[in-house]
Amino acid sequence: MKGSAKNMNSNIKYFLYARKSSENEDRQVQSITDQINRLKELASDLNLKIIRTFKESKSARNPNNRPIFEEMIRRIENGDANGILCWHINRLSRNPIDSGKIHWLLQEEIIKSIQTINRNHLPEDNAILFSVETGEANQYIRDLSKNVKRGMESKRQKGGFPHLARIGYLNDKLEHTIVKDPERFDLIRKMWDLMLTGNYTPPKILKIVNDEWGFRTRKFKRIGGNKLSRSGIYNIFTSPFYKGTTIFGNGTEYKGKHEPMVTEEEFEIVQVLLGRKLKSKPKKHTFAYTGFIRCGECGCLYTAQINKKLIKTTGKVKEYTYYHCTRKKADIDCSQRKSVREDVLEAQIEEELEKYTILPEFRNWALEVISESHEKEVNDRKKILAYQQKTYKDIQNEIDKLIDMKLKDQVSEEEYNAKRSRLLDDKSNIKARLDENDQRADEWLKLTERAFNFVTNAREAFVNGDNRIKKDILMALGKRITIIDEKLSIETNEWLVPIKEDYPALEEEYLRLKPEKNLLYSGVSSNLEPIRTRWLGREDSNLRSRDQNPLPCHLATPH
Repeated sequence: MKGSAKNMNSNIKYFLYARKSSENEDRQVQSITDQINRLKELASDLNLKIIRTFKESKSARNPNNRPIFEEMIRRIENGDANGILCWHINRLSRNPIDSGKIHWLLQEEIIKSIQTINRNHLPEDNAILFSVETGEANQYIRDLSKNVKRGMESKRQKGGFPHLARIGYLNDKLEHTIVKDPERFDLIRKMWDLMLTGNYTPPKILKIVNDEWGFRTRKFKRIGGNKLSRSGIYNIFTSPFYKGTTIFGNGTEYKGKHEPMVTEEEFEIVQVLLGRKLKSKPKKHTFAYTGFIRCGECGCLYTAQINKKLIKTTGKVKEYTYYHCTRKKADIDCSQRKSVREDVLEAQIEEELEKYTILPEFRNWALEVISESHEKEVNDRKKILAYQQKTYKDIQNEIDKLIDMKLKDQVSEEEYNAKRSRLLDDKSNIKARLDENDQRADEWLKLTERAFNFVTNAREAFVNGDNRIKKDILMALGKRITIIDEKLSIETNEWLVPIKEDYPALEEEYLRLKPEKNLLYSGVSSNLEPIRTRWLGREDSNLRSRDQNPLPCHLATPH
């Protein structure tokens, strides 16, 4: 076996290639020196001619990452050698591009032999076997990358930090945790304190740190022990690590187990001072007025965003919500580019609600009329219900008679089917009327009561309500709500129009003639009776229209 190998390889000039990187599997591979010594022994046994040795400490995971390997391939293509001696085929490549290059050179006999410790790869060998070996090397790297990423993410999820600790902290190798650096932690915290005053820029702090404090970075075997760099101080002030969190590559933020150096608020203040845009956390924010307010110019929906601003007088970061047109219609060049701040928008909504807010006394008067109307409604319903029930019963009797006639052959099949179809339709219509009449008065009463409660309490409910309440109240006001030139416009629901037009004058007169509080609910004084009559006259004509504008139940609750 050895003799035949010597005969085959005696005319081939070999480059010896030895590589080792920091990959997990490479840690089990012999050192470069050991590889070279063992390969030279093999070359001596097989009578191989080595014309040059190439050594490299680079990963083969990515192509174009190994200058010494590329130099070797270039010299092979120039004819300086036609064989490679290496420990294993995975020393040459762990990516499909480099593997394809080597395989092509072997097939074209530019490389006549790739000799490893275990076997010799020749141009005439089965191409599939070579592809399998190089594919295994490539797949190993892919699996290794996935496993490393999975392990790092798992460590982050558990609060760990799978990297070298940030300056001001140390890696505890025994406990596998992050601890405070007793020499530097307090100094780094003092840098944050200087920044938080708002009187120092990072370059100014850097000068103080290096020149006055004599600060030096951690010393490692080959690096460290130097002054803090400009990029280093910016890395300190922008890293979420110092507020106690870690961020994975996809932007996911995890709570760390290490002790934070600054609070969340302090971190945000520094970001604002640095002019950085803070990323909002959408899950924390629900916007009250998105999804139904439209631009008065282009008709697109309004959307919202949160901006943060540092209030210098208090040193606090405050959030402001702004609404603006999405301008999504490509065929319209919308000029509405200014945003409306939420508090400004809500002031306009309150002003609009004020136009439809009535005093409790006027609601009580209206509900008296509703109660009287309800009694009449009940009586009318009973009369109608009795008549409808009689009609329903008569139709059922006719159906029974028709069936009896059919059984006695007194009507033809065609006549039976036609009469039966007509009677069943009449029966179905009467049944629907019965169901509708059964609910009509009660539903009408509930809707009108809710309507008057709404106009009495909506403004107060809006001021004190959450986002859902505010949205419902605004939507109850009108059908079409738009903004143009930062001004809110509402196309008011019909049932609210009389209140807007007639109520203010009645309220003004009422307040001028208002009796003492102890008389308010015991009765109506004679001088208020004309006001009450005019008010109820206005509302009586408007009661029925409210049936088609039901309000959410929670808006009608008195406050």
